[in-house]
Amino acid sequence: MAATPAGENALVHAATLVREAVPPIHPGGRPVIGAVAAAAGVARLLTGRGTGVGLLATGLTALFFRAPKRVPPPITGAVLAPADGTVALIEDVVPPPELDLPREPVARVSVFLSVLDVHVQRIPVHGRVRSLQYVPGVFLSADLDKASTDNERNAMVLETRTGHALGIVQIAGLLARRIVCSVAAGDEVAAGETYGLIRFGSRVDTYLPPGVRPQVAVGQRTIGGETPLAVLA
Repeated sequence: MAATPAGENALVHAATLVREAVPPIHPGGRPVIGAVAAAAGVARLLTGRGTGVGLLATGLTALFFRAPKRVPPPITGAVLAPADGTVALIEDVVPPPELDLPREPVARVSVFLSVLDVHVQRIPVHGRVRSLQYVPGVFLSADLDKASTDNERNAMVLETRTGHALGIVQIAGLLARRIVCSVAAGDEVAAGETYGLIRFGSRVDTYLPPGVRPQVAVGQRTIGGETPLAVLA
């Protein structure tokens, strides 16, 4: 057990440890958590039952919207994973038109997020948001290859201080019906910071600059804001 710092009340110290252990909630999830809690409360008033189920449903919903703190590794030029999940696809493809990147094949790393994963998205590199483009679409399962071109998505181009351009695309999944993005074109951003959220199952594609090769493998687990997908020259 960690020692209590000199002069600090034991209860205050314990409360601090608990607060640091419980991850914060992304603001985009608070209305959903509130709605689930309210529905559970109404059901309890009408039926006199369901307290346990209501608390469980509210707790699981809050767990889905957790946004834990992450510490980027000290690797110069690292392109960090934009999300927690599993590397589902690594392919050389021409970036979609909404990214407005050169029409030549580049490496695309697709990270699939299950409903159990942290669903916030994080900035993969230090730089500037060059453009943002929302594209309406369908809601196919996010682990399918054609989800990159058919599903509802939000495409962002980041430009690094070294002149590299990367594409990051939030893709809605079979159950996801809401994409949240909190940055705007022209914003200066830092690697690892939270910038978005996709509700209930999704995928995030990263289009690397020409000549940059992935340093992850299909099936590998990623930690958003910490796992290096690649290293820029």
